[in-house]
Amino acid sequence: MRKLAFIILFLTILSNSFGQSKNSPLQISHLTGDFYVYKTFHDYKGTLISANAMYFVTDKGVVLFDAPWDKTQFQPLLDSIKAKHNKNVIMCFATHSHEDRAGGLEFYGKKGIKTYTIKLTDDILKKNNEKRAKFVIPNDTIFTVGKYKFEVFYPGKGHAPDNIVVWFNKEKILYGGCFIKSTEAKDLGYLGDADVKEWEKSIKKVQSKFKSPKYIITGHDNYKDLNSLKHTLKLVKEYNTVSGKSSGKK
Repeated sequence: MRKLAFIILFLTILSNSFGQSKNSPLQISHLTGDFYVYKTFHDYKGTLISANAMYFVTDKGVVLFDAPWDKTQFQPLLDSIKAKHNKNVIMCFATHSHEDRAGGLEFYGKKGIKTYTIKLTDDILKKNNEKRAKFVIPNDTIFTVGKYKFEVFYPGKGHAPDNIVVWFNKEKILYGGCFIKSTEAKDLGYLGDADVKEWEKSIKKVQSKFKSPKYIITGHDNYKDLNSLKHTLKLVKEYNTVSGKSSGKK
């Protein structure tokens, strides 16, 4: 009886830690195989906005792409991963310098987790007196962790001057971060650091280089529609057309 009660208690704790409730500030969803997408939330100008990020599990440990947008979830994410997989996070990549991606570099670095950005991101963080990653990598780098191989690729400017994407060729997973907009997006969102003219070229580079993805993880909102990259290109073209007309260009 005591054993049964312990199992029930353990499963309850596990359920809470995995953030399956729709109201939970941390929601973890299985993507495929050893890959998981997690969602956190942030109040942006009075509106609660979700942010997607990803991790995958290897026999060496867990590799994380981007930190929670909600700082209160930095540690709960580690705890949930440990509880679910009995593994520690060993690597964390920030896909650009904005807070919803690079905000956890200091926290995870202090936990002994190896943190990574490309030089462009590192330069921006340094200029803004923000915490930086422990390791600076070339724009286009291939990593092998356990049995998994992935490529970190800088396509050019877009949502941010330093945005990168991550590609798993065997699994056909494209982790796009904020470079790729959800098909739910009605516009390009925050453009304070964007270069929309270059974004169009950058999207076409990604489309040309990474063929037939089975999964595309967007930075925000629903990521399950594989038309998200095409949708982003459509939004970019529309923006550039309107921008061109308003500036008097033909």
